[in-house]
Amino acid sequence: MTAATEVSRRDFLKAGVVAGGLVLAVRLPITPRMFPEFTHAGTPLAPNVFVQVGSDGVVTIWVSRSEMGQGVRTALPMILADELEADWSTIRIEQADSDPKYGDQGTGGSDSVSSMWAPLRKAGAQAREMLVAAGARRWGVAPESCRAEKGTVIHVPTGRQLNYGALASEAAALPVPENPRLKGPTEFRLIGTSAPRLDTPSKVDGSAGYGLDVRVAGMLYATLARCPVIGGTMQGYDPAAAKAIPGVRDVVPVSNGVAVIAENTWAAIQGRRVLECRWDEGPASRLDSETISRMMRDRARLAGALARNDGDPRAALRRAARVVEAEYEVPFLAHAPMEPMNCVADVRVDRCEIWAPTQVPGSAVMEVAARLKLAPEKVTLHVTLLGGGFGRRLLSDYVVEAAEVSRAANAPVKLAWSREDDIQHGWFRPVSFHRLSGGLDAKGRPLVWTHRIVAPSIVGQRRPQAIRNGFDSQAVEGAANIPYGFPNLLVDYCLLSTPVPVSWWRSVYTSQNVFANECFMDELAHAAGKDPVAFRRELLSDAPRERAVLDLAAAKAGWGSPLPRGRGRGIALHHFWSDAIVAEVAEVSVKPGEGVRVHRVVCAVDCGTAVNPDGVAAQIESGVVYGLSAALKGAITIKAGRVEQSNFHDYPVLRIGEMPVIETYLVPSTEAPMGVGEPGTPPIAPAVANALFAATGTRVRKLPIRA
Repeated sequence: MTAATEVSRRDFLKAGVVAGGLVLAVRLPITPRMFPEFTHAGTPLAPNVFVQVGSDGVVTIWVSRSEMGQGVRTALPMILADELEADWSTIRIEQADSDPKYGDQGTGGSDSVSSMWAPLRKAGAQAREMLVAAGARRWGVAPESCRAEKGTVIHVPTGRQLNYGALASEAAALPVPENPRLKGPTEFRLIGTSAPRLDTPSKVDGSAGYGLDVRVAGMLYATLARCPVIGGTMQGYDPAAAKAIPGVRDVVPVSNGVAVIAENTWAAIQGRRVLECRWDEGPASRLDSETISRMMRDRARLAGALARNDGDPRAALRRAARVVEAEYEVPFLAHAPMEPMNCVADVRVDRCEIWAPTQVPGSAVMEVAARLKLAPEKVTLHVTLLGGGFGRRLLSDYVVEAAEVSRAANAPVKLAWSREDDIQHGWFRPVSFHRLSGGLDAKGRPLVWTHRIVAPSIVGQRRPQAIRNGFDSQAVEGAANIPYGFPNLLVDYCLLSTPVPVSWWRSVYTSQNVFANECFMDELAHAAGKDPVAFRRELLSDAPRERAVLDLAAAKAGWGSPLPRGRGRGIALHHFWSDAIVAEVAEVSVKPGEGVRVHRVVCAVDCGTAVNPDGVAAQIESGVVYGLSAALKGAITIKAGRVEQSNFHDYPVLRIGEMPVIETYLVPSTEAPMGVGEPGTPPIAPAVANALFAATGTRVRKLPIRA
């Protein structure tokens, strides 16, 4: 049990009676994860209610992580319910509002299930033992003669039964056991089964509540006019034409531009369309994508901050019988979730209430409180369902904007971004440039690997003080920890400064670094005259988990078997920071007039215990589709300081008819769960690129792929 998930005796603070039932509360320690700025740092923790067993037998579980399609509202209850031995049909879920007592409520880094695995199991086991003890007391028998099963306590010798609801109040009066017995993997009844998603019915019947669904009494609607140039500022505006639009109530300046406030969203959009604004475009008005590309190449000529330096790479390159070199480049990317940014805020004199689809409720509360000059406890935030996140909703700009507009309107306001707002004024996955060199001996054995990365720093833009000596540890994820056993290895990072706002995007820098790694690995294998899988296997002799995943993917894909004429196979492997390992094999063809077609993707995954295997497969498939959209179509380009793309006509995503067959195979494991929301994304672009080389003999070194 790690420091992030350990729950000590002092952490379990109370069990009590609420509405005639048992409520178990647990204190979770605050531990910064990948995104330490999103925690309630310095705030004391109160008990965090995980589970309530009502006198009616209904088990209510509070979920403190955001649901954006990844399935935490099902996976987390499954963990607790299994140890509790609850009847799955009695499970109800509640979304927790933002509250410091929950500790870190940030949803990112693919760690919701892995970080909650231990505390949820312990909470469930404690509640189970308390209910069994209550049943034993009722019957006057030893607890050891009783067992729990599907929401019922059973006295084994006599077969007598009592359901949890009948025992909940008595159980609440008992002491909380310090070290309950946890189930062994063979005893799991829910964990490891493909349970239907608990939130599916509400999404099917339309009752599910997303941010855009929120309505409150007296609510107005707003859109913002923002400077079209990155970093530009407002010089002035004339509200007359906008105010002449029927339904427009007011036009007010806010920090990020000018808000048009109206009786409905359509009137607000029409008002913004005719609003006359004067902008100071600033120095970024001279920026374009070609300039940024040149900047990266120029920066790559100079050494960067060392991320890893094993052996003597420079000497190894000098003595290599053959040296292979290649350069790779990837563009900025938008997140483009299906639900654009939106938020409802109701700001009063001394308080603020917010309804937001956010990945970071705690951070959003702190930012709003700072902007409004309120104490954080005066800001209430209700977390809605998220129509996709992919990292975009780790930023709280749209939440702060809504609060500012509500304060100016003196009324509750729903701020809605258009798709054009979302793409042109978002925060983007960084652009990057990669220069790699590899050396082989006379027998084709790999001697050395060097990888220079040039990219903007996400952390550096948000917290410049966190970057020391030009090094950003996040920027080298997937490169510094490359799983292959090169005797000589050098990875360095060159920080690139641009005004383009950058942020975390599904799998962050690994989506770029793994593309360069796995494409270059194929280039080295080709130079050595070896099969790409065999070449990788040699370098994974000290990495049995990675080797097993690679072998599984190759076997299930039929690696080496004949393909239809014009098709090729490519493979890629990645060990994600969540400790999950994914290998993917893509089957690809290119036809004149049709471009690149991906026919089949085979994924092998080692993610520890798969709490809900169907959910794991769905996440891997989602990661593949998201990565394929980026690899084949995605690019944000800059011209005159402006984002050129605006909607799905020029920032396209994969369509249903372009979808490949995806097969997912899980490595059986009894280890703790490892996050799977992101690991499926990094390998797909290099797998496709390598398959294209197998099919056509042409290397892909720049994304998106152009046939």
